[in-house]
Amino acid sequence: QLPPVISFFLYICEYTMLLWTSSVCQPNKDTTIWLTIFPTNMVLRVNINQIEPATRDWICKVQIVEIGRPRESLDKKCTFQNLILEDEEECQIKAVMYTDEIAQYAATLKLLNTYLISTAKVKVSPTSYGKPIHKFQWTLDKETVIEQIKESHEVERPLPPPTKLNITSFDRLPHLMVDSTAEIDILAIVLRCGPQKNAGRSQHRCREITLCDNQ
Repeated sequence: QLPPVISFFLYICEYTMLLWTSSVCQPNKDTTIWLTIFPTNMVLRVNINQIEPATRDWICKVQIVEIGRPRESLDKKCTFQNLILEDEEECQIKAVMYTDEIAQYAATLKLLNTYLISTAKVKVSPTSYGKPIHKFQWTLDKETVIEQIKESHEVERPLPPPTKLNITSFDRLPHLMVDSTAEIDILAIVLRCGPQKNAGRSQHRCREITLCDNQ
């Protein structure tokens, strides 16, 4: 019996080769991907709610439904970036990247693209900044395996556009002003869009836009 880490590494190598040769063997009505090279080992194909810190050798199919801007930590010691991932059951979880990984994955991770992700670090979500969207969160680092699923993929299909929207209504905005770093999504109609002009005496250009929501 091989150690889990070695088995998983060999799995990734074999899975990549099988995709290239279009000879993946996957039983119907089963969420486990079986490898012919390791008949006694398996890597779990699971959804977000099935993954815990103790879960080993898992793969999850997700879509990026939100990408935050890179921000500095409160202690100014590092830069981080938050992403919201959604699986096939529309369950969402926050994923975090730090300085090196932000640059590493900048060209790979794009909004609304679908990916197979494995070996992300899983930990309990902090509650000091409000109620998290999931009890766990993922950290994407150099050991995380990320494979984009494109339309031309021979085995997997990209996930459809998300229907679960996290919209903030206008009457909630005053409560969020205490946190200047808060990132929100709004759904509104543009009633008026003014011309571009300089902001005060600076050379920064700005434009005044009037919005209306459904309230």
